[in-house]
Amino acid sequence: MQHRELGRSGLHIAPLVLGGNVFGWTADQATSFHILDAFVAGGGNAIDTADGYSVWVPGHQGGESETIIGNWLKQRNRRDDVVIATKVGWEVNPENKGLAKKYILRAVEGSLKRLQTDYIDLYQSHKDDPTVPVEETLEAYTQLVQEGKVRAIGASNFSADRLRESVAASSAHNFPRYESLQPLYNLYDRAEFERDLLPLVQEHNIGVIPYYGLAAGFLTGKYRTEADLQKSARGGGVGQKYLNEKGLTILRSLDAVAARQQATPAQVALAWIIAQPGLTAPIASATSAEQVTELLKATELTLTAADLQELEQASA
Repeated sequence: MQHRELGRSGLHIAPLVLGGNVFGWTADQATSFHILDAFVAGGGNAIDTADGYSVWVPGHQGGESETIIGNWLKQRNRRDDVVIATKVGWEVNPENKGLAKKYILRAVEGSLKRLQTDYIDLYQSHKDDPTVPVEETLEAYTQLVQEGKVRAIGASNFSADRLRESVAASSAHNFPRYESLQPLYNLYDRAEFERDLLPLVQEHNIGVIPYYGLAAGFLTGKYRTEADLQKSARGGGVGQKYLNEKGLTILRSLDAVAARQQATPAQVALAWIIAQPGLTAPIASATSAEQVTELLKATELTLTAADLQELEQASA
């Protein structure tokens, strides 16, 4: 599988990243191990998680996903084979959140321990913290890079203005710069990223690993009617946002392209992201090894100019 460099980080990843948000939530440890095994067996090498996964589940403290990944890395002895990306800054609890230097330096130790590793390949600001100067956050990352605990840094859910400010601060103070951006981006959710962020990441050669590449499952095609929304716990939220005329128009185009390509709508939706200029690799999660194998086939699809035009028009 052809790997792509993530920004200028020196990290080279396959064009599909495995999302770890389901580990310890809708996938228990045994299932998560099967998913991870299938992903690397299929040629994948980058796994994305966060210290806040899965704090939204009643009874969870955060760090459940990192713990499962760490157990897998140790049992399978795969640390040198994969790129591990995790995040800091989401509110784990009222005392543990944000991007202050003191908190980042404390939080990273928890992630390293749970992941059972000496270093994190890509350490990301999970979301912007407007209460902290970008210089303070970057100072923390500078220390972690110098200590060998972090190889590269990234940003997630940043506005164009704050990302631009951060890039300028890195240049002015010789801090490490954000080598990646993790935004919301898919065939339905295009406008904001393409308008505000895409020109910036292309100008500075920042890698892009968007989340919700399948729009919370909507672009798989399994949610087409109100009755379909009852199929999963996510259905209600999916329906409120995506089950409308625009969404159904996109699904019709995905169906048409999938038929021509002898693929699934999910594979086409991910292949569309992979084909976009400036996009490095979409993130997708799965709840079974079979799903992973199917999703990885997106990396083998070559969409034609006609395919891309049809999807572009349907999702504009």
